[in-house]
Amino acid sequence: MFAKILIANRGEIACRIIRTARRMGVGTVAVYSDADAKALHVAMADEAVHIGASPVGESYLGGDRIIEAARATGAEAIHPGYGFLSENPGFVDAVVAAGLVFIGPSAESIRAMGLKDAAKRLMEKAGVPVVPGYHGEAQEIVILASKAREIGYPVLIKARAGGGGKGMRRVDSPEDFSDALSGARREAKAAFGDDRVLVEKYVDKPRHIEVQVFGDNLGHAVHLFERDCSAQRRHQKVIEEAPAPGMTPELRKAMTDAAVKAAKAIGYSGAGTIEFIVDASQGLKADRFWFMEMNTRLQVEHPVTEMVTGIDLVEWQLRVAAGEPLPKKQSEIKLDGHAFEARLYAEDPAKGFLPAIGTLHHLSFPEGAGIRIETGVRQGDAISPYYDPMIAKVVTHGQDRQEALGRLVDALLATKVAGSITNARFLAALASDEDFAAGDVDTGLIGRKQEALTVSASPSRGTVARAVATAAANRSLKSDDPWSGLAGYTHFHPIARKVGLKHGEQAIDARFTVRRDGRLEVAISDAAPIVLRAEEASDDAVARWPGHVTLFEEGYSFDFSVSDPFARAADAGDSASSMRAPMPGLVKVVRAAKGDMVRKGQPLLVLEAMKMEHSIAASHDGVIDDIAVEGSQVTDGTVLVRFAE
Repeated sequence: MFAKILIANRGEIACRIIRTARRMGVGTVAVYSDADAKALHVAMADEAVHIGASPVGESYLGGDRIIEAARATGAEAIHPGYGFLSENPGFVDAVVAAGLVFIGPSAESIRAMGLKDAAKRLMEKAGVPVVPGYHGEAQEIVILASKAREIGYPVLIKARAGGGGKGMRRVDSPEDFSDALSGARREAKAAFGDDRVLVEKYVDKPRHIEVQVFGDNLGHAVHLFERDCSAQRRHQKVIEEAPAPGMTPELRKAMTDAAVKAAKAIGYSGAGTIEFIVDASQGLKADRFWFMEMNTRLQVEHPVTEMVTGIDLVEWQLRVAAGEPLPKKQSEIKLDGHAFEARLYAEDPAKGFLPAIGTLHHLSFPEGAGIRIETGVRQGDAISPYYDPMIAKVVTHGQDRQEALGRLVDALLATKVAGSITNARFLAALASDEDFAAGDVDTGLIGRKQEALTVSASPSRGTVARAVATAAANRSLKSDDPWSGLAGYTHFHPIARKVGLKHGEQAIDARFTVRRDGRLEVAISDAAPIVLRAEEASDDAVARWPGHVTLFEEGYSFDFSVSDPFARAADAGDSASSMRAPMPGLVKVVRAAKGDMVRKGQPLLVLEAMKMEHSIAASHDGVIDDIAVEGSQVTDGTVLVRFAE
């Protein structure tokens, strides 16, 4: 076994690998960018090496610097985690050339499966069923559009390199093909450096079911059963589970046999996943599944497989990379119960899942039987615009699907985050959805129910009253005035203090009084006062942070900013209406010019942020007075569009 390994990654996966390595007595070296200097994975590792600036191209994608760090620290092997360099065959070649071990498959295996079109041709030769489509080399729009007509709409345009839903577009009609192709190519080029695509038939009720495979360097390969990843939005997984609901013995055997056959066809070593698309329009049948792609790395959702098999996949990775045989034979790998994983992100579901940034001023997760939290952040850490905005993976296990799902819902509702908006309530709503709970899920479920699943709630009067009381009490607690403890005292009657809050765009003016019996009286506007006990302003469902109070209620996080009575507006506003960048990013495409008359909802530009493209549409009818320049880098709040008065 290795004495020391370097982890060429960051965040929760780096922390995950460090825990297993520590248990096995293997030393760890972390690498970090400027933005991650104080990150959790850096604190957990035995050693840490700075590798560059915050952008991934100047740090985590710098293979030469990572290899240099491994050699300088005496690491014998490099674990790539997932993403970044994990499926880069050139990096694998460089690691091996440097006399180090790459903890993953060979460069040849990655090359064989790295391009979707070549992988599908290889799978066809190996007898693995593949989805109907065009996987050829020609990339002219005329040819691709012609192939789409032959296949029959709807079709999927997919980047031939990479994954994660990037460079993927569903097209329902020939009229939409050109714009969809342009968008897919731009996104693919930005994410993978390769804008070539393939075109496939879109399955009407698709299920995304994948099989975890594992091979060693002695020619052995096994599967660790399947995971269902059908709960997706924008082709990105949201909740995963194992085993797949409704799975039949016939389909499981057909899929797992095909997956092992695929792994053996390329002499695969290490952890990998064979992804299949399944037509569930008539139930799960053994002749209605097709190979989509192979991920030649450890998957984000690997914990659900670990929970139902009792196998540590990272330990297996280390043992196989060190030359050991697979720790178990196929007959020794058994299913035990059911598991779910929900991806907790800093994003706003009500605004189209717009990624968010911010400091995690409060962060707490539930604990208990059947609950596992995988995270790479702590309270006080910041969600950076440079990387994926994942906060944690909430994983649960139970004796059956119902028990595991119940634990997932409870865990999500008990998760408390303040300082950044999250998708926690959306995840809880999805897990509670009647179709999802019944196992009737396909990749279009979230899209069909998105409005209902992402509905936002307004705080009740009681919640607002608690926020007012908390803000007022907090101000007293932080005061240097020795008389602040007598804030409610006068000779004849209690003092009423004014408290100003803001929830979203709503300004709240209230009066706060400490009564003689110690209870708190809150009057909001002209409504009748609400009386609270003092402890209701200081329970564990409240988070206080600079200038803010956040209350947690039934999975919702209601954030209130506390008005400073001495503050003055720094800016009375622009003389003309404007639209500002919702986050830092790159202006990728500009679709309007100065002097253009535009309509509300008309796409004006495309902002690339957090590895995804976001269309910015006109907020109202008007004439463009100024608009951002294509290719410019903008920060959060930068004016993108200014309208003439």
